[in-house]
Amino acid sequence: MMEVHLYGSLRRHAPDPRPDRESVVLLEPLPGETVGMMLERLGITLTEIYHVFLNGALLSTRNSMAPWLGYQQVTRGSVGRPATAGGLDTPVQSGDRLGLFARDMGLLVV
Repeated sequence: MMEVHLYGSLRRHAPDPRPDRESVVLLEPLPGETVGMMLERLGITLTEIYHVFLNGALLSTRNSMAPWLGYQQVTRGSVGRPATAGGLDTPVQSGDRLGLFARDMGLLVV
């Protein structure tokens, strides 16, 4: 099982999107599934997302300052590729924790 934590306006994709509820979706990753494929399965478009964290490490961001902010960056599936280059082709597996920050949450993470 995998946890997908939704922040900002992405909370509307949660099973119970009320503000007083935790916005976590539990999914079993499909064989060979990537972060991008999981986003499609959840009905989340790339234009809605500002930051993606995988297991607490920065996987993808629209912030050009990310390399200088000191975040630990994901390298699984995208060795040597900086987080700003994408990373949505990174495979997911059971036990992973994905954090998705909407465009309205962009500055909160910085």
